[in-house]
Amino acid sequence: MYKTNNVFKATAVALLLSGCATQSPTLSSGNVEYGDSKAVESLTNEFGSTDLQTIAESMASSLLQSPALFAKSRPLVTVAEVKNRTSEYIDTKSITDSIRTKIIKSGMVRFAVDTSAMQTQVDELSRQNQTGLYKKSKSKKMGNMEGADFRIEGTITSIVKRADDVKDVYYKFSLQLVDIESGTMEWADEKEIRKTSNKSMF
Repeated sequence: MYKTNNVFKATAVALLLSGCATQSPTLSSGNVEYGDSKAVESLTNEFGSTDLQTIAESMASSLLQSPALFAKSRPLVTVAEVKNRTSEYIDTKSITDSIRTKIIKSGMVRFAVDTSAMQTQVDELSRQNQTGLYKKSKSKKMGNMEGADFRIEGTITSIVKRADDVKDVYYKFSLQLVDIESGTMEWADEKEIRKTSNKSMF
């Protein structure tokens, strides 16, 4: 009987909580809709979300098949800034962030902070060790950062051609994996994208 009462009470509480739960209200002006983030974007022939996703998928898949990554258990990799050699603004960090996210999910690779985040890392260690605000036994020690085994670096270039009412844009994204100690290039790949539009789109 005791067990039966407990089951009844637990069921009643669960029903009560589910009945009290409210959904968050939806605010809308009627002019905005959610779209599929993976849908092919072809509004213009400038670099877009589909291009970023295509490059990230291709480069991550290729890099994860590189023998260099299998030579050492979970090698440490850092990412250098990808050079944008096109005539338009492209957030190259967003590309490398997507590539890094896909690679790190494999569990095969560890990533060190990139050069742009290194100063933040140094500042945090200095704050813990030099301000007197932290217990010495709890603060992270200086001089224990690991040096990366490999560096990922690359470039994105474009060629734009116009003829009558047609505009043709060719992108090439190149990426390399460099052994930091030896300076040797252990892997390289590139992804090409061509986009053509008529005058009404540019």
